[in-house]
Amino acid sequence: MTAVESRPAGALSQGPGSSPGNRPFGARVKAFMILTKPRVIELLLMTTVPVMFLAAGGVPDLWLVLATCIGGYLSAGGAAAFNMYLDRDIDALMDRTAQRPLVTGMVSPREGLVFASVLTVVSVAWFWAFVNLLSAVLSFAALLFYVVGYTMILKRRTAQNIVWGGIAGCMPVFIGWSSVTNSVSWAAVVLFLVMFFWTPPHYWPLSMKVQEDYARVGVPMLPVIAGNKVVARQIVLYSWAMVAVSLLLQPLGYTGWFYTAVAVACGAFWLKEAHGLRARAKAGLTGAKLKEMRLFHWSITYVSLLFVAVAVDPFLR
Repeated sequence: MTAVESRPAGALSQGPGSSPGNRPFGARVKAFMILTKPRVIELLLMTTVPVMFLAAGGVPDLWLVLATCIGGYLSAGGAAAFNMYLDRDIDALMDRTAQRPLVTGMVSPREGLVFASVLTVVSVAWFWAFVNLLSAVLSFAALLFYVVGYTMILKRRTAQNIVWGGIAGCMPVFIGWSSVTNSVSWAAVVLFLVMFFWTPPHYWPLSMKVQEDYARVGVPMLPVIAGNKVVARQIVLYSWAMVAVSLLLQPLGYTGWFYTAVAVACGAFWLKEAHGLRARAKAGLTGAKLKEMRLFHWSITYVSLLFVAVAVDPFLR
């Protein structure tokens, strides 16, 4: 309520002549696409498809890959649209999110809610019809956890929001495996845990950079509550756990030398960056000197390389 009452006048209003229906068709289509957060979905699919290769022990059925990607986009897009609908009050006050369609009026709240609901229903039906029931259930569980667990409950109440809310972003690993095998294995559990431990040190550097935004709207991100030194220490702890878990696939018999080599090399570089960030935070560096976004950008490269190795490894054993 505080965020809504203190927003700039007209931040969420649509003013004369700015009704969504008066906007150019192309701009409206782009606005609805933005509601699905395509860049986030790209990363989610990056963890889905390689797991399908691992589950199949080679090239999975290509129609199944396409069907899973379509279902995944619909489900994750619905979750993202619900997130923007529910967070439109604080999005209006944050520099990073002030141009989102529900803030600018390009899409009305009612349209956003209907759009999110339709994507959700269609995604479940799609998975059930073209993949399997287990994948449909898992995708809906991920969406429900992100919308209710993270956005509605955790995000504005606890500094652990990213830790537990990140579970939703780990679910594509299970969906990728289940789409091929109609089951869940220990390999999927290991990769789920990799993503679970990856999420906080991936997102915390970004929240360090924009912590003033979060402080302004009262969202208790860890950098706002505890400061950079504590956050950097937590990043190091989660990073070590992530790298350790990533090396379990070979002992369990799911991968060979190639994946392990990539995991070791990428993990070593990750730890170097994480410890470097901690050293800069302990020294009291702030602003550009903290260089927190180096780890954020590397985290995306890390997960991309690791999961490419997951997909390639079956062909080299």
